[in-house]
Formats: sequence, structure tokens, C-alpha cells
Amino acid sequence: MSKSRLAEVLDRFESELLQEWTAAQPGVRKGDSEHSRDASRQFLSAFREAVRQEDATSDINRPVWSRVREVLTNMSRDRASAGSSTVETATLVFSLKQPLFGYLARAHEGDPSGLAADVWNTTLLLDRLGLFTTEIHQKKREELILRQQQEMLELSTPVVRLWESVLALPLIGTLDSARTQIVMQNLLQAIVDNEAAIAIIDITGVPTVDTLVAQHLLKTIAAARLMGAECIISGIRPQIAATIVHLGVDLGNVITKASLADAFALALRRMK
Repeated sequence: MSKSRLAEVLDRFESELLQEWTAAQPGVRKGDSEHSRDASRQFLSAFREAVRQEDATSDINRPVWSRVREVLTNMSRDRASAGSSTVETATLVFSLKQPLFGYLARAHEGDPSGLAADVWNTTLLLDRLGLFTTEIHQKKREELILRQQQEMLELSTPVVRLWESVLALPLIGTLDSARTQIVMQNLLQAIVDNEAAIAIIDITGVPTVDTLVAQHLLKTIAAARLMGAECIISGIRPQIAATIVHLGVDLGNVITKASLADAFALALRRMK
């Protein structure tokens, strides 16, 4: 059986491979070509060192491939942050096949069986590495989406200073445990920062109130009281009032008003 020539090709033609590979890479945005070329150079270097130690059929999860995985991880994350798709990121690795196979053909001239074996094994190896990049890319995209959702939650719960020592927290949309936790944190921090005495929680934009939402509101009010601030709930529409009664939620110790304007007027009277 012919000996693999992959390591030999990577040693002899690394610079040529780098040039041809970077030219064939898809999805490289204008201004990123130099960064992409540097990352590709790092990959080829790490790839060459790994192939020198193990043949192309080896498991890429073995320690010898750790540097290759590290380089591909960085490349995948960079491209995910830049907005590249999963397909573009995987094709980054797959696009190395054509130039690499050309040089393998030159190294195996007159040895078709050796060429076929090298091409097949190298194909499997690059396919595994390409799939590895898709996993990293997907994880990075999920991290970005989660962070964006977190930022949107924070932006959707602004605390507004209406008057000296009077704050308002207008809530819009559905309240769940994660968002309510952010609501509580933002409100308590604003109470401390503004030395507020009264906080108005306006739920005009909240479509429904269930037992869980009501409990979260009560916990937020209790926490605010511990910080020395009184809370007023405004925007309780007839449907929501009926739901709260039906659920048996006790708001007996909570001041409620039909509108934000009514709650603000009450807060001003209390501040005199």
C-alpha cells in the first residue's frame, strides 16, 4: 500500500496552498481578507504539524489535533460574530480540498491507487473538521442570540424618573420569570440610585396577568418596601381586575390605580 503524501505536500507547498485556498474561500467580506489570510495561515501550520504526527484517518478529538481545533474555533467564532452563515463557515474548510487535491495529484504521479487513498482519507478528515466548525459556529450564534435577548429584556424594562423621589416602571408585553427578575433588579437599583420614595409599576401594556405574574409583582413590591419605597400598581384594566379576583390573588395591601396619570397624581399628593 502506498504511503500517504499529505504531510509531504503540506511541507512543500504550504505557501502555494495558502494563496490558492484564500482565493477560493467564500464569504470573505471586504476589508477582512488580511485577517482571513492570517487565520488560514495558522490553520495550515497547525494542520501540517498534526498530519506529521498522525495520518489523515485519525480522530480529530485526539490531543494531537488540539491546536487545529483551537484555530478552527477562533475562525468559526469570528465568522459567526461577523454574520457569516453556518454553510459559509463550513465551506471555508471544504474549499481547501480543490487546491490540496491538485498538489496530491502531483505528488502521486504514476500512482493512481495511492492518490485515490490519499484523496479519500483527506476528504474524510476535512469533512470532520468542517463539521466541527459548524458546531462551534452554531454555539456562538446561540450565545449571540441569548445575549441579544438579554439586552432586549433590559431595554424593555426602563425605569423612568417622573419627579423627585418618584419613579415609574412601564411594563409592556408578557412577563415571565426571567424578565420579572430583570424588572426587580432594575427597579431596586433605580430606587437606590434616585433615593426614591414611591415607585409606580404600570401594567397597561401587559396583555394578561396569571398567578405567576401576580406573585412576581408582589415579590417586587415587597422587595421595594424593604428598600424604603412604596409601590403603586397602575393600568389595571377591568379584564385584568376580574382575572386577579378569579385567581384569588390578594392585593389588599397594594395601592392600585386605573391609569398611570392617576398613580402619578397620588404620588405627588403623598410627596407634599
